[in-house]
Amino acid sequence: MKTTIKREEILAPLQQVIGAVERRQTLPILGNILLKSTGGDISLTATDLEIEMVASISAKGKDDFQTTIPARKLLDICKALPESADINFTVDDSRVSLTSARSRFSLASLPAKDFPGLDEITFLQSFSIPQSQLKSLFDKTSFAMAQQDVRYYLNGILMEISPGKIKLVATDGHRLALSETSLDTGVDEDKQIIIPRKAVLELSRLLESGDSPANCMLSQNYLRVETSTLVFTTKLIDGKFPDYQRVIPVDGNKIMEVSRETLKQSMSRIAILSNEKYRGIRLTLSSGNLSIQANNPDQEEAEEELQVDYTESDMEIGFNVTYLIDVLNVLNSEKVQVKLKDSNSSAIISDSQDESSLYVVMPMRL
Repeated sequence: MKTTIKREEILAPLQQVIGAVERRQTLPILGNILLKSTGGDISLTATDLEIEMVASISAKGKDDFQTTIPARKLLDICKALPESADINFTVDDSRVSLTSARSRFSLASLPAKDFPGLDEITFLQSFSIPQSQLKSLFDKTSFAMAQQDVRYYLNGILMEISPGKIKLVATDGHRLALSETSLDTGVDEDKQIIIPRKAVLELSRLLESGDSPANCMLSQNYLRVETSTLVFTTKLIDGKFPDYQRVIPVDGNKIMEVSRETLKQSMSRIAILSNEKYRGIRLTLSSGNLSIQANNPDQEEAEEELQVDYTESDMEIGFNVTYLIDVLNVLNSEKVQVKLKDSNSSAIISDSQDESSLYVVMPMRL
């Protein structure tokens, strides 16, 4: 069984699905992709048993076949071949041969029947959202997800779907990121799902910046996102996300406004001399002025002063500087607004002109 595919036509879908292939897996076949040809159309499928990605391409050749090929070796071969090269695939029982001009490769394959697929899924609800909009929601919140937390429901993002809105919330217990967008979802009542960390990072990588649609389908245990080039399916985290509204302060009465870029650059400089383990900095606010200070166990110190819009009483508060810089990196406004209550209460950081995203950062004792 033979087929011919142009290098460029297989390289892009390979790079899309490779994210589902674990470098270390208990089942050898999970290191392979499923190559399936039906009437000249070829699908590439990769899975780690939690997420599955399927990309499709057209090929020259009418033979129907299916086999599995080592994913990263195939990707490396395709990358190394010259641009515009034709790649001829010949599939035998336990080998797949690739030839292109004077290059020839023979790869070991595993039976397609052993390739694990997801169970039959019954989707209950669906909605469509521009890819750029969904990507933006992920980009604005994903940095606050927990990593390998024993509270497994924090190792992902809460997606809250209501009739006229999509809201994403992520928290690791020390900070919280929330972003929402107006959208006619067509759902009758509010629904919450928790998307796993790996799926969030892959979707953020794969979604495009244009307005082409991402069709999202929900079942009891799965989310599927379909674009024009990819079908992405992920298991959902089975758990209850904490009531995030309770950790958003509502009584912050001290408001500071400052240039986002100026504040970010100042904090990046001060962070150099912060404690490498705890990353603590001290903010001292007085009328029209912000002083940022850091020190470390080597008795080294850094201090910088900024002009800010602030007219409330003087106060001092400590923060993990990394958490603050992460927020400033995802905001793209000219000015940011910081709402504070006292030195023991969390701060709310947001765009001074746009309330669709907000960030809560807990203080540190210094």
